[in-house]
Amino acid sequence: MLQGTGSGVGKSLLTAAFCRLARRRGIAVAPFKGQNMSNNAAVTADGGEIGRAQALQARAAGLDPHVDMNPVLLKPLADTRSEVVRLGRTDRGATDLPWRERKPRLWPVVTEALARLRDRAELVIAEGAGSPAETNLRESDIVNMAVARHASANVVLIADIDRGGAFASLYGTWALLSAADRALFRGFILNRFRGDPALLAPAPETLRDRTGVPVLGVVPWIDHKLPEEDGGPALDAGPANAPAIAAAAYPRASNLDDLDPLRREPGVRLRWVRRARDLAALAAPPGLAAIILPGSRNTLDDLRWMKRTGLADAIRALATDGIPVAGLCAGYQIMGRRIADPASVEGGGEEPGLRILDVRTELAPSKETRRTRARIAAAPPGWLEGEEGEIVAGYEIHHGRTRAAPGLRPWLADGPRDLGHADGAHWGCYLHGAFRNDRLRTGWLRSLGLRPDSAGWGGSIDRELDRLADTVERCLDVDAVLEDALRPAATRR
Repeated sequence: MLQGTGSGVGKSLLTAAFCRLARRRGIAVAPFKGQNMSNNAAVTADGGEIGRAQALQARAAGLDPHVDMNPVLLKPLADTRSEVVRLGRTDRGATDLPWRERKPRLWPVVTEALARLRDRAELVIAEGAGSPAETNLRESDIVNMAVARHASANVVLIADIDRGGAFASLYGTWALLSAADRALFRGFILNRFRGDPALLAPAPETLRDRTGVPVLGVVPWIDHKLPEEDGGPALDAGPANAPAIAAAAYPRASNLDDLDPLRREPGVRLRWVRRARDLAALAAPPGLAAIILPGSRNTLDDLRWMKRTGLADAIRALATDGIPVAGLCAGYQIMGRRIADPASVEGGGEEPGLRILDVRTELAPSKETRRTRARIAAAPPGWLEGEEGEIVAGYEIHHGRTRAAPGLRPWLADGPRDLGHADGAHWGCYLHGAFRNDRLRTGWLRSLGLRPDSAGWGGSIDRELDRLADTVERCLDVDAVLEDALRPAATRR
């Protein structure tokens, strides 16, 4: 089990690296995270939702994502309210419970999912959440030491040394745990180090003297193009001399891995925008190529936020002036004339949209979650000409039911279901993962006057996973770590 001294220390990526390293050794390995909190979800083959980090780890392990890999997913709706997804489906009963009252309902779900994974795999690599030393959360824990104790797991604790204070964080985490929990610790990892590891002496030895736990290795800072757990800071990417593609950074933006294929493009400059002045700054040379409205877990609140910040008016004005706007899922809804929530799915009410597309959306209590192979019904002007009938693969996660005005033809459809509409250079769709389709992505970028890379997106993910695994293998005695984990609990060192 990989745990961390805090959030964002690199647990998810190192779990993916260990999954790939175990797979290389012929070990049937599976990832697991009992409870994740993220609005960046993936969809399994049977239509369940799990955290996107576990989907990436499954790929590293050579597996199709499964809800047992992340049996509880929390999707924040507001600062003090989250949707609870249990085994891939919304659990309204758990969602309505106070945080501290959820454990009796959710802990059996976690342990049963873990048992099923252990039956199917030789090795399960579990990931913790935040820090195991949060004493205020100990009684309600279903993801950190509770899982480690239940599974008699070997625990490796990770610290982000780039933040500073890594040795104090490792020691403090260890010191706040019980003797029984400390007994499960097999080592520490110092992650994201920039510099000469020899300069760290004598701190690793001092830490071992005080805790009895060795530092297993020092992993350097790795510049990678893999999806991040939350996706935000890594979006700002690309050459400064290229026209920018701006993405609206509303508070509940979700499924930001939709933008990763664009971030990987060497000639594409992606930038977050949070205020009207951010867009105005991007309009200066080399200019603004397009605007993307990503998904959201609270569409109405994020639309109202856009209006308060002036971003809504600025985007509509630029759209009127000819800057292309693309909307994905909630972004597609926001581009329309109106969004209504009569069933109070997101708190109720209704709100005029940006009126860029002549569509209207009503949120429904039932959620569409599925993998989808949609068909290009009509090429949007300026791109995808000649591609009518071609398949675009992706997935859907939405409560919205969107209807277009008469005369506005869908450009993307799945049988009788309209999944997207376009008006001139502006388009939107319900298909998450649309930009992973190489022909769609490169066609759109060329229509903006940009020069896309010809390399396929899917292959680049596996190359990055291999590069990540190679780096970790150079820094740690991976064989020793895995061999110790594979021993029966009673015989481990």
